[in-house]
Amino acid sequence: MSSQTLTVNPASAQKPSLESMLRGKFGQRAIQYLVLSAIAIICLYPMWWTLVVSLSTTGNVYEFPPPLLPKGASIDNYAEVFKTINVMTFFKNSLAITILTLIGTIVVSSLAAYPLARMRFPGRNLVFSAILATMILPSEVNFLVNFITVSKLHLTDSYLGVALPNIVTAVNIFIMKVAFEQVPGDLIDAARVDGASEMQIFWKIMMPLALPALGAITILTTVTAWNQYIWPAIVMQSPDNFPLSVGVLYLSGAFSFKTRVVAAGAILTILPILIVFIFTQRYFLRGFDGAVK
Repeated sequence: MSSQTLTVNPASAQKPSLESMLRGKFGQRAIQYLVLSAIAIICLYPMWWTLVVSLSTTGNVYEFPPPLLPKGASIDNYAEVFKTINVMTFFKNSLAITILTLIGTIVVSSLAAYPLARMRFPGRNLVFSAILATMILPSEVNFLVNFITVSKLHLTDSYLGVALPNIVTAVNIFIMKVAFEQVPGDLIDAARVDGASEMQIFWKIMMPLALPALGAITILTTVTAWNQYIWPAIVMQSPDNFPLSVGVLYLSGAFSFKTRVVAAGAILTILPILIVFIFTQRYFLRGFDGAVK
């Protein structure tokens, strides 16, 4: 019986090949970071270009390739915005509309989600399916019905008229329903045994435990309400009641060739909500993490 000796080169055994590295965790993570970085650049570049244009005072606005840094950097374009339109009045209007929309959304979404999550009644799944079905409809489809309703309620040219149709959304109801479903049933049963009513359970137990979801709804609703344009332009009739997103259109009319001034107005519009999102994004992601589960 003959024996064969297998010789293994220690250096080749320890040194991984390029193919094995790409298949490993390092290669996968590198590819993920490259893809995410590319997506981030594509998403952020339009805003960066607008910021560069708003700070520039010289050069061609539409030159290619577009500059990455402003030429003749100055805040003169922003000063011209404040001279042309009443920015603070428009800002106050946007703030009022956003607050009304946010309060109504939290109250209505929570009250709608609680029975769907914790109560048993005939047609519950059908009701929830009908709510989710509204997500496939574009918001513009409801403009005519909403405008007729707001007009009949004599709420045109008012903050409430802008906020009222936007306080009920299927996404927010879904997020709150998932958050309420994650609350242990034993905790609710113990509260009922102690004599707590459904409203007491809702306000004192369910709502505090759903704070991450409420944080996500707050940020999502704030961003949506602040940036909406078409519906406020339809409902509002007095220019003094326009939100900031609608008021900046006066820049386009007054300065039809001053693209830099229009860009400065756009930056002023998105800057407040961008700052809010930067400081609260962790709550936004935490709330959606529960919804995805």
